[in-house]
Amino acid sequence: MKLNILSVGHKMPNWVEVACAEYIKRMPKEFATEIVEIKPDKRASGKNSEVVQEAEAKRILEVAGKDYLVVLDERGQEVTSLQLATKMEHWQTLGKDVSLVIGGADGLHMSLKQKADWLWSLSKLTMPHGLVRVMLTEQLYRGHSVIQHHPYHKE
Repeated sequence: MKLNILSVGHKMPNWVEVACAEYIKRMPKEFATEIVEIKPDKRASGKNSEVVQEAEAKRILEVAGKDYLVVLDERGQEVTSLQLATKMEHWQTLGKDVSLVIGGADGLHMSLKQKADWLWSLSKLTMPHGLVRVMLTEQLYRGHSVIQHHPYHKE
């Protein structure tokens, strides 16, 4: 199984790249993780958020294909790290890759949220996309460490 982090946006600050790379390299083969940048739609004159979100959703779904789709949204379900580890164990039984979606500056189109297999909230706060990438990669690594009974996660 592969974990694909589909993130709308590009040109992240160096600290984001370094932090994400650190957690991704710690992930084992059975949870191979990759960040795939989705090109954000241009905000040309006359384009509203809905149009931008729709174009980005189309690109996201093309990349995700038939993957198990996890969409990050502040209105999604909040879970503990232990509950995330349980979800990750479940993902391993599905026989398909998992795409985890981080939206762009305009947010995510409702159609994408409706297609999601799971709507997940890292926090009720609105956060910068770079920080979400770092938090997500860290939590995926933490989930894996819980599954492996590694001492990284302390209860």
